[in-house]
Amino acid sequence: MGREFIELFKEWSKSYDDTVEGNDIEYQEVFKHYDRILESVASRAHGHVLEFGVGTGNLTQRLLDAGLSVTGVEPSEPMRAKALEKLPEGTNLVDGDFLDFPVPEQVDSIVSTWAFHHLTDEEKALAFARYGALLKSGGKIVFADTMYQSTDAFEQAVKDAEQHGFHNLANDLRTEYYTTIPYFQAILEKNNFTVTFDRCNQFVWIMEAEKN
Repeated sequence: MGREFIELFKEWSKSYDDTVEGNDIEYQEVFKHYDRILESVASRAHGHVLEFGVGTGNLTQRLLDAGLSVTGVEPSEPMRAKALEKLPEGTNLVDGDFLDFPVPEQVDSIVSTWAFHHLTDEEKALAFARYGALLKSGGKIVFADTMYQSTDAFEQAVKDAEQHGFHNLANDLRTEYYTTIPYFQAILEKNNFTVTFDRCNQFVWIMEAEKN
């Protein structure tokens, strides 16, 4: 359920904001248009928002700025601590992950950025089934993450990273559970969602799924 990466999150909490601001050359393209992507995700959400993988709170802040109520779920204590330093007092952040989390009384939108790849494909399917049961008609899932149009495109991305000498990025691509757009579309449609995909940079797409 992504918790195998807890130690990585603990270390990354110290430098996450520097990375997303483009100060790590290997990940510059992964986080290209970072602020614009966060704004786009926030603009697509409505009602009470359940956010997974809060990290240091960058998307959470934009959701709050948009006047939305938020329950933020983050498994890493150091990440939650960083987020609470930045976010308004009283922001609701809880310990949990994509599959094991306290369920708010109301959930209208479910959002996440750069985090869903911590789940295996089987876990992703379980997560979408649960979200489908939580959301009413018109409810939304809006995730921004690295995904690929095909397995060939994924394999080419790994080769490109290696050719550029981006060994940390290449290792990340091999270690995490990045998947394809056709897989996402199939499991979301199985759970009664209509889904669209918008490309944001070489790696990241915004997936917007609305419950039928």
